[in-house]
Amino acid sequence: MLKIKNLHAYYGRIKALDNVSLHVRAGEIVCLIGANGAGKTTILNTISGLIPRAQGDIFLKEIKINGLPPEKVVAAGISQVPEGRQIFGPLTVLENLELGAYLRFKKKEKEPIQKDLEWVFELFPRLQERVKQIAGTLSGGEQQMLAIGRALMARPKLLLLDEPSMGLAPLVVKDIMNTVSALRDSGVTILMVEQNARASLKISDRGYVLETGRIVLQGSSDDLLNDNDVKRAYLGKDYKTFWEGRDLA
Repeated sequence: MLKIKNLHAYYGRIKALDNVSLHVRAGEIVCLIGANGAGKTTILNTISGLIPRAQGDIFLKEIKINGLPPEKVVAAGISQVPEGRQIFGPLTVLENLELGAYLRFKKKEKEPIQKDLEWVFELFPRLQERVKQIAGTLSGGEQQMLAIGRALMARPKLLLLDEPSMGLAPLVVKDIMNTVSALRDSGVTILMVEQNARASLKISDRGYVLETGRIVLQGSSDDLLNDNDVKRAYLGKDYKTFWEGRDLA
């Protein structure tokens, strides 16, 4: 589905991604884990065309999408749920969802859009209950549901999720992760960035570990959950011992 080869990206003169290569197969959940500043969000933003790549190639279903502007990336079949949700606060829940299908409205896909709206309401019944409510007045968990629903309204081949559990209560995080897992079971392919490494690895098929813009470890989610270095660095065991004397330059 997605293939990235030797990707480099910069913020000014600071290298944010250093020779990153990864792939996501159709029907998988793949997670990216790592500390703040490791480059996880930068990977998603580069795929989406929000940050220009310096070198390397990005393929979606064997088609090179290098250099496409964000709207063309969406049209190609990639939707991103951004960090912090970034819903349109002054608009209603329904208006936010309709904006997710903006490119499809231009193609006059009225009936398929209505069916997808019903599908989103099946996934998130609370959104249907609040369909006329101003989005900015929703709870954090409801806003996250809305952000995911809005992205799904574009009918993406690949869904990019950036920190879906950020700032949410544990029970809400559990609901969101269950929904992400259900999306995979329904055929949606997902690349997810998540600080909650344990939660993301439990629902994903494979994972990549990033440090300072480089992939330093990859494998099945079960293997990463049982890897001692991953446990120490990201799952809360022997954290200080792991980082002591480590060269991250």
